[in-house]
Amino acid sequence: MWAARRLLPLLLPLAWARPAACPDPSGGGWQEGTVPEEQRCTVERADASLTYPLFLQRFAFSRPVILQGLTDNSAFRALCTREKLLAAFGSSPVRLSTANTYSYRKVDVPFTDYVEQLLEPQDPGRLGSDTLYFFGDNNLTEWGPLFQQYVPPPFRIPGTSLAYSFGIAGSGSGVPFHWHGPGFSEVIFGRKRWFLYPPEKTPHFHPNETTLAWLHHTYPTLPPAEQPLECTIRPGEVLYFPDRWWHATLNLDTSVFISTFLG
Repeated sequence: MWAARRLLPLLLPLAWARPAACPDPSGGGWQEGTVPEEQRCTVERADASLTYPLFLQRFAFSRPVILQGLTDNSAFRALCTREKLLAAFGSSPVRLSTANTYSYRKVDVPFTDYVEQLLEPQDPGRLGSDTLYFFGDNNLTEWGPLFQQYVPPPFRIPGTSLAYSFGIAGSGSGVPFHWHGPGFSEVIFGRKRWFLYPPEKTPHFHPNETTLAWLHHTYPTLPPAEQPLECTIRPGEVLYFPDRWWHATLNLDTSVFISTFLG
């Protein structure tokens, strides 16, 4: 813990120094962002009428979908306010990863220091390889009781088991394009914009460039045939992404989110 606090002065330059937005009481005390929202959504949506056989037939192995109304995580959401998480995990160390495609660099800091001093809007000029981000690498001994309150989506891929990955990130932050196995991602607080390409269509991006920089520099130049599937998801919505689909994320607000990976 002492060593982590010694690292903090080195990490502070990674946070973009600008006046902070006021916390949004309806958003669990987390800051509302200033990143503009694109209303365009090209990802199909499904409601609670979607059956498991239909999920397997239409989405599980072929394309993403946004699920609405399949689970109720209001109890979990109540535990994820800024106040509640600081009270429960303030002194616990969390492992931060760089917000680039490969996330090689890891740094441990106390959760309180991350929330109060490092959880800032993304600096548009900073590389993803120089930006620290709390997502995954959760200590299950400490975070396990919180995860027990989460209700995952009811669908599974045959032969897989689930693993949770929990994160909190500032407005404008995100992870650039990467791929892995299938999974679900739910927003608890805030808004998260997703960009997705099928496995056979590698997107144009630099692995150390942030999603925000890609959005500003590359996205506007894409011809219609090269544009990704995209949508912004909000609290209570769950995005499913199939195996090996390329995806990048952009947090429009300070966002709290949890992914359920199917491995």
